[in-house]
Amino acid sequence: MTQNEKSVLLEMRGVRIEGRSDETWSEIVKGVDLTLHRGEVLGLIGESGAGKSTLGLAAMGFTRDGCRISGGSIAFDGIDLLDASEATRRDLRGKRIAYVAQSAAASFNPAHRLIDQYCEGPVQHGVMGRSEAEHDAVELYRKMRLPDPDGIGFRYPHQVSGGQLQRAMTAMAMACRPDLIIFDEPTTALDVTTQIEVLAAIRDIVDQFDTAAIYITHDLAVVAQMADRIKVLLKGEEVEEAETGRMLSAPQEAYTKSLWAVRSHARPEQPLPPVTETPVVSVRGVTAAYGKVPVLHEVTFDIHRRRTVAVVGESGSGKSTTARVITGLLPPLAGEVLFEGQALPADYRQRNKDQLRQAQMIYQMADTALNPKHRIREIIGRPVEFYLGLRGKALTERIRELLRLIELEPDNFIDRLPSELSGGQKQRIGIARALAAEPRFIICDEVTSALDQLVAEGILKLLDRLQAEFDLAYMFITHDLATVRAIADEVVVMKDGKVVEKGAKGEMFTPPHHPYTELLLSSVPEMDPDWLTDLLAERAAGRAGGRMTPAGH
Repeated sequence: MTQNEKSVLLEMRGVRIEGRSDETWSEIVKGVDLTLHRGEVLGLIGESGAGKSTLGLAAMGFTRDGCRISGGSIAFDGIDLLDASEATRRDLRGKRIAYVAQSAAASFNPAHRLIDQYCEGPVQHGVMGRSEAEHDAVELYRKMRLPDPDGIGFRYPHQVSGGQLQRAMTAMAMACRPDLIIFDEPTTALDVTTQIEVLAAIRDIVDQFDTAAIYITHDLAVVAQMADRIKVLLKGEEVEEAETGRMLSAPQEAYTKSLWAVRSHARPEQPLPPVTETPVVSVRGVTAAYGKVPVLHEVTFDIHRRRTVAVVGESGSGKSTTARVITGLLPPLAGEVLFEGQALPADYRQRNKDQLRQAQMIYQMADTALNPKHRIREIIGRPVEFYLGLRGKALTERIRELLRLIELEPDNFIDRLPSELSGGQKQRIGIARALAAEPRFIICDEVTSALDQLVAEGILKLLDRLQAEFDLAYMFITHDLATVRAIADEVVVMKDGKVVEKGAKGEMFTPPHHPYTELLLSSVPEMDPDWLTDLLAERAAGRAGGRMTPAGH
């Protein structure tokens, strides 16, 4: 049976949604139609502010605080969600319509075990009793390819990895065997090898239970693996919609073509000049542990002026821990960190103000990195005042200069709160805050992973320009190898706390590779709807043949 022959499960017509700011309502979704058949997966793509998540939540008859559905109709399996009582909508949510959020860590209650949180939905909705729900959880954990399916549910959220937690959340969404699941960027924060496992598990679940899904993402290659059809949104309006294969091969609209073009952006390959000067930062034989658990093992690499070293590897490989050692947040058990040839005190509390100033950080989640109660002038001004001692008019002028550097108009932004900015604008403020100390070295920790591709490209171009302008050295922590191609000069590959390979970017993307580097490279999704199917088949054949060679491109 083709998708079109299956019955319509969800029908949204002329949906309009408004958001409130300072008592003023403005449209954020502007008359969008959406039709979803049983067992079908629809990909929703577009940049930040396109209305993807807002439309996905509206499919549940739900809006976030500060939003309201102001027009149109939403029918789920013949039920008018806008006219239905709140009790009816509440009974549908979790039972027949489920939602999988972008951040599993923020979605689970840290005080309760995974299996308790799994069982809550089916027990409360009267789908099954507690013992049956526990048994069902184990079966779904097994289908989701979670390790130790019999025991993992008795762990707390902090005791499993990010990828495992994301799969546990997908299993929890399936607990009542819903007809529809809304996946809201479920793999954005995952490394490429974990992403493969989660995507494969989601696809298996959708296929096995004939579940319909709305898959919201800004990653075009990911949506190519998951969706039967793709709908493109821009500023709350539909740009175009088509079957996935046709959308990928022949997009009709200029905006869609621009999204496809972004994927080809990369820093031009050029031979690196020989290094004749002292590295800005040297990590020398660093071994570190959390408590008694060793997490880094003799890590060594250099970062030079005007160079970007990308540190890549899956979750738990030691990337962020290395950054913590460099910044003095985690004193190493052995080894040292040098700044321009001079050893830095291992503990940041023993470093002087100038040593602290020289190494700054830009964080992955600008939402949590910026104090929501402080205005932009305070957020950027505090490091200027602390490190450079500026006050009064001189301080205000420096804040304005920094805003101009990050391409934000000072008069429009200096007195805003973070909540009044887009995701890309918040990340630019994070960059300005790092620049405020006038450092020589900046650690960029997954700074584009939460951004759509057009906004991410703008951030990478800004970082490139600032590096050239101020002779900065960058350590770029990322799991996104497309970002590595776009920004890096050199690459350090880490696994299990060790450096397994390092070198110039051109060398790292040219075979032969270390087997783990090959695994990472082969796990980067491609703009081919058959890519994931072919990759899983090749890896399964490799395991059956007694070898673990990853699939090549």
